[in-house]
Amino acid sequence: MSWVCPKCEREFPKEGQTHYCARVSIDSLFKGRPDELVLIFDKILAEVADWTGVLVSTTPHCIVFVHCKTFLVIRPMQKVLDVKFYSETAHSGYPIVNSALYAGKYASNVRLKTLDELTPQVFKFIHQSYLLL
Repeated sequence: MSWVCPKCEREFPKEGQTHYCARVSIDSLFKGRPDELVLIFDKILAEVADWTGVLVSTTPHCIVFVHCKTFLVIRPMQKVLDVKFYSETAHSGYPIVNSALYAGKYASNVRLKTLDELTPQVFKFIHQSYLLL
């Protein structure tokens, strides 16, 4: 059962959960960004939003996907979509741009500029993060 903050209307797994309380639309995060980034995000959203127990919310700078805990953070940047996911081990090599230990797990990022860069491997990373958290 989830809880919706009455002020910002974000949905959370727990009642009264601490959060940055601000109303932010997904469209506002993509304002002035390339249309290709919207297509990449839409494809990720279409896949991930149907997974059991996934809550999607926005902050002033990113879109957060939660399943018990945050497992995916997508941040629209000027020319790329920064996609952060979590894992038990560090990742390196393309398409990973960095991987660092954070609170007992590894936070890794990929940066996507075109829809072609959204490969099955990237979806595999995201799904493993979902299963982990």
